Amino acid sequence: MSHHLNVLRAIFQDPISGNIHWREVESLLQHLGANVEPSHGARFHVVLNKVDGILHHPHHGGVCSKQEIKHVREYLVRAGVSPAAYEAQRNQPT
Repeated sequence: MSHHLNVLRAIFQDPISGNIHWREVESLLQHLGANVEPSHGARFHVVLNKVDGILHHPHHGGVCSKQEIKHVREYLVRAGVSPAAYEAQRNQPT
């Protein structure tokens, strides 16, 4: 079980976790092939699977708020990413 899968599962769990660090989210996005670029202030411009998005990283400390995780989850869904899709892709023969 990879660390990235654990982070992905945490993003999609209900109730929303309040204990996910931005660096874990950013690492997951990069692992998935996203382009993550700092934008304005606490915003990051993200492109994953040709889907544009703006995500906010925490202002104080590194832990994302539940609202920030909700936005990350919604973005991942728009980009076609879910724990089930990730696992299915990992289990395909290369």
